[in-house]
Formats: sequence, C-alpha cells, structure tokens
Amino acid sequence: MEGTPAAANRVLLVLGLALLAALLGLDLASVAPNRILPGEGVSPWGWLGPGAVPLLAFPLLLMALAWRGSIRALILARALVVVALVLLPWGLAAFAADRVTGSQARVTLGAGFWTLLFVLLMIWVELQARLKGGIWLTLLPLLSLALALAGGHLESLALMREYASRSGAFHEALRYHLLLVSAAVGLSLLLAFALALAMRRFPRLRRGGFALLSLIQTIPSLALFGLLLAPLAWLAARYAWLGELGVQGIGWAPALIALVGYSLLPMTRNSVVALDGVDPGVVEAARGMGMSPAQVFWRVRLPLAAPVILEGIRITTVQAVGLAAVAALIGAGGLGTFIFQGLGQAAMDLVLLGALPILALAVAADSLLSALARLTRPQLRREVQ
Repeated sequence: MEGTPAAANRVLLVLGLALLAALLGLDLASVAPNRILPGEGVSPWGWLGPGAVPLLAFPLLLMALAWRGSIRALILARALVVVALVLLPWGLAAFAADRVTGSQARVTLGAGFWTLLFVLLMIWVELQARLKGGIWLTLLPLLSLALALAGGHLESLALMREYASRSGAFHEALRYHLLLVSAAVGLSLLLAFALALAMRRFPRLRRGGFALLSLIQTIPSLALFGLLLAPLAWLAARYAWLGELGVQGIGWAPALIALVGYSLLPMTRNSVVALDGVDPGVVEAARGMGMSPAQVFWRVRLPLAAPVILEGIRITTVQAVGLAAVAALIGAGGLGTFIFQGLGQAAMDLVLLGALPILALAVAADSLLSALARLTRPQLRREVQ
C-alpha cells in the first residue's frame, strides 16, 4: 500500500544519507590568497555556523519522501532537487562574496561540493527513471548557472580564474577536440558500414574481421600511439605531400587513426546485428510489393535497423570524446592538453578546465543520440503498420 515502508524508494534513501554525510563531514570549498599558496578548507558549518542547521532539512525531507514512495512524494522530491540545483551556483556566489578578500584570492571547489553535485544528479536520474516527463526541468539549473556566470558572480572560483587566463587557448582546444571527434566518428561510420555490408555478403569475413577489430580494442591507447609513430614518420619523410598535409609521427594523424581503430568494433558489430535482426517477414513483404533489392535495403532494412545503428554511433561517440583527451600526449591538442598541464603543475582546477568540458560533451552526445534512437522507433512502427 502507498505510504507503507514496503513502498519506500531505497535508492533515494541511500542517496539522501550520502547528502547528509557530505553536509556534515566534507569541506564545501577552500579559500586561498593566491594561486601558489594552499587553501584553507571551509565546511558549511565553518561558513554559516549554527545557520547551517537548516541545510539538514533538505536531505531529511528527501529521505522522508523516499520513505513514503508515492508518485506525489516522488514528484515533490524532484521539485526539491531542481530547486537545490538552481540555488547551488548562487550559494557558491554568496560563499565567495563572504570569504574572498583581495583580487588574487580564489575559491577552489572542495570534495563536499562535488559530492553534493554528484549525488543530486544521481537523485535526478533515479527520479526521472521513476517518473514520466519533466525533462524540461533540466533547463532551469542550466539557466541559473548561465545567469550566475554572465553576471560575474562566480569570478572568484579558481576554475573561472584558470579559464579567464586561458580563454583563447580553451576555445581553440575545444574546437579542435570537437573536430577530431567528429572526423573520427564520421570516418568510423563509413568504414564500419562498409565492413558490415561486406560481412553480410561474405559471412566468412565475420570471424576474422571481428577478431582483428577486437584485437585493436585490447591495445592500450598509448601503446597504439607508439606503434603508429614510426610508420607515420617514415611515410611523411618518404612522401612530401603527406608531410605538407601534416601527417607525421605525432599530431592529429596518429590520433585520428587510433580513434577510428577503437571506434570500428562497436559500430561494425551494431551495424551487422541491426541489419541481420530485421524481421524476414517484413523483407519478404517488401519484395512481394515489387521493390528492387536496393529499394528493400534503403527503404525497409536500413530504416528498421536505424535505432540499433544509432546505439553503435552513440557508444562510439562517447568513447571517442574521452579517448581524444589522451591524444594530447602525442601533440594532438584538444582539451586533454589542460588535463596534462594541470597534472604536471599539480593544479587541479586546470585539470578540471579540461575534464569538465569533456564530461559535458560526453553526456550531451549520449543524451542527444539516445533521444534520436528513441524517436526513430515510433516512426518505424507507424511505417511498418
């Protein structure tokens, strides 16, 4: 029955406890007088004192709603999470305004903030899985963050200071990262689709083809870059026109080849499975209507296989976004440059300047391609009917 302990959402209960523990035991941020000196951690209690007690009401109320477990309780919990995400950047702005003194002082986000953000997002995912609709609510926290950034309320964050000093290089790295990923996914799609068609036409190619693609997947990324260094350098030295195109042992060429190699297996496998999985009865019906083999493929088999093929593209894109960061080690540029610079300088905010956009790109690509795959399914049902 609704409202009994049997209806409790145990996932939300655990996440609510994690929120409570983060508020009680972790530092929200640290404040440093400049970039060189270490910062001093500040917890919600160290900042607000007894005034931080009301903050405990949020996780406690969330756990109470999770214990109830009804649809109304979960809708109210989702509304509370949205409000918390909307207020989070403004809470940081208030913290910075209260604690930062001097033009060189900066605020570094602490373990408490990242734990709160991660748990709130996990709660949002859990509630979205339980409830229908409401995806538009994600725009409210993004709008709140955009307004806080546009108003300059977060300028004291060390992350924003790193961005301000490297904005030109950041935009160039972001553009290059997107270009490298787009080129890798585009080439992988063409090659994988051609391989899938060849494997369907010549079934003996499947075992050897998938074995080779699986072997490429087992090679560590740095090792693959190293294996490509010597042959590409030799080709550039032997053929001048390749050198003029920028092909060499380091740079974009080995990065692109490696990304394409890693992307071929999931995309080829999904393409083969999708094309083979089309209902033979539908294909026979299309042939009975007088369609030519080309028409059957382009108008029946390929549209019906599209959702599974899109899943392969989604997996490949998310994988390429992350792997492109490692390519910075061989001079390929991209957002990975900031990650490795930050690791070399022990500057975690510089690491985050490269890592957070990569995370955002991966999540955005995953969401958009997943939504596109879902949109194709109802359309395909109508076409089949």
